[in-house]
Amino acid sequence: MLTPQTSSSVTRKRTQPVFWIGVGLVGCLALWGLYEVLIPRQTPLQRVKREYLYDIAQLDSAVRQLNRVVIAQLPASRIQAAFDTARLAYKQVEFLVELYNPETAKSLNGPALPEVEEDDGLQREIKPEGFQVIEELLFPYDPANQDELRGQLALLQSNVRRLTRVATDNEMTDSHVFDAMRLEVFRLVSLGITGFDSPVANHSLPEAAAALQSLQQHLRFYDLPDQRPDLAERLDKAFAGAIGALQKERSFNRFDRFGYITQHANVLSSLLLDAQQALGIPVFQESRLLSASARTLNDPDAFDPSYFVNSRGDRATPSRIELGKMLFYDPILSGEANRSCATCHRPDKAFTDGEPKSLAVGFGGRRIARNSPTLVNAAFQAAQFADSRVTFLEDQASDVLENADEMHGSLPEAVKALRANTSYRTTFSKTYRDGVTEQNLKNAIASYVRSLTSLDSRVDQALRNQNQAALSAEERHGFNLFMGKAKCATCHFYPLFNGTVPPAYQKTESEVLGTPATADNNQLDPDLGKFQTTRIVIQKHAFKTPTVRNVAQTAPYMHNGVYQTLDQVIDFYNKGGGIGLGLSVDNQTLPGDKLNLTPSEKQALIAFLKAL
Repeated sequence: MLTPQTSSSVTRKRTQPVFWIGVGLVGCLALWGLYEVLIPRQTPLQRVKREYLYDIAQLDSAVRQLNRVVIAQLPASRIQAAFDTARLAYKQVEFLVELYNPETAKSLNGPALPEVEEDDGLQREIKPEGFQVIEELLFPYDPANQDELRGQLALLQSNVRRLTRVATDNEMTDSHVFDAMRLEVFRLVSLGITGFDSPVANHSLPEAAAALQSLQQHLRFYDLPDQRPDLAERLDKAFAGAIGALQKERSFNRFDRFGYITQHANVLSSLLLDAQQALGIPVFQESRLLSASARTLNDPDAFDPSYFVNSRGDRATPSRIELGKMLFYDPILSGEANRSCATCHRPDKAFTDGEPKSLAVGFGGRRIARNSPTLVNAAFQAAQFADSRVTFLEDQASDVLENADEMHGSLPEAVKALRANTSYRTTFSKTYRDGVTEQNLKNAIASYVRSLTSLDSRVDQALRNQNQAALSAEERHGFNLFMGKAKCATCHFYPLFNGTVPPAYQKTESEVLGTPATADNNQLDPDLGKFQTTRIVIQKHAFKTPTVRNVAQTAPYMHNGVYQTLDQVIDFYNKGGGIGLGLSVDNQTLPGDKLNLTPSEKQALIAFLKAL
């Protein structure tokens, strides 16, 4: 059973008073009473803080040792073993670093890809650093990269020192600690066991076990056994099962991720929430996409479709959704009153239109630049359009409405038409205090789009343990491939299966895939994607990672509709994207290595995707 203790093995050594050695029993008891009075028993939060600082010191020691073996030019196996030790040490502190110092966490263990800082308006390119970059230099190890490796290790040591400084001043709360623990379970499920942060060495499973061991250790600082001994025992068993399942599996590709999520991870995250409530520790009430009170990532209401709004006043209401639905299907908004939003976003096709590229306004068969994306679950993205050129769905609505090739309209003219319509004028007045305005028009349409959510597929029902028979053995195998060997989930993140990055779910990523211009796969598509907006070289041909939910209904695929079938799409990824096809894509973010999927594995992947 979980039992309260003062610290980990090393800190326990420090808590034992040594000044009464040789003193008689009576004197010993007297001195202990004095010790208890003069040095009050630490609170659970104080113990968490002390353990955190100690674990950071262990990380610093492990990183220094890694640096030493590299400098000594020891055999590759010794250097790789030192690397494994260092990153296991990072996993011990990961859950609190990610919560309190997310920028430092990115520097320590972020993806080995250049990034653009877009929030400050300067759009600076940030070169990657940290464990993932070092992993690529070590697996396999080439002594010719010694200078680059030592440079990266110097950065890593600097970032650990920075972590040491800032961690000392972190103001912790019990609510933060429990929130961080459950977020770590969610991180483990959505990033850890998928190989996201160990893409080369494939050490994700033992690293996930280390992260859980750290959570278990920190939970022991709380007096749950005194409050709820039954719950403490269940948590002990849940931790043992979850850690044991990771430790006994030796093959990254064979690991049963579906079984692990349903039998271990979801149980553990739920029990951690129960423990928090049993201890009387408040759950955050703050607004965020992933609910702070979600028991699992598969809860029906785990994600808030009204989160990505410009202000709380823009949140959807039933009346706004209903008004937006009326507008969505009404050609009154178009310049020539001959098309509506539904022209290119048909409900029977998961709100796409089935065209490689949507037909433009007018005659002659002209087409717009890109494939029409699904609007289902668009609310769960932090950016809109394939090139992520706008943030809010309101801006997407106005962009489409005023686009000469799409709706060929204008907001002022649309407002005039709606004000002249008695029915709309009345409905707007009932829905919005100031009636028909450009902002209210955009918000109504956006509210309807935010209501188009779908998180209750057969996959979701099976993951919730509502209906284990909902998925066939082949579909479950496809899920495991998607989350593992096929590496799909390292870009299409679980459980939204889009590019919104867990477990914070605050940012939606774009990727450079090297998509070809035609199904012949012999020429790169000329569309420059996000680069057309940002003018940043590394974002040439970058496109937002879309959801693959309802993908069976949204053919053809890719931003240019180049592939008609899911078989073609999977074959493209199996070959390594554009680089694997022999195209010149210097900035491709998709790994160019072949996945080596067998024909039966490809079919299992397709079966799973259809189940979404």
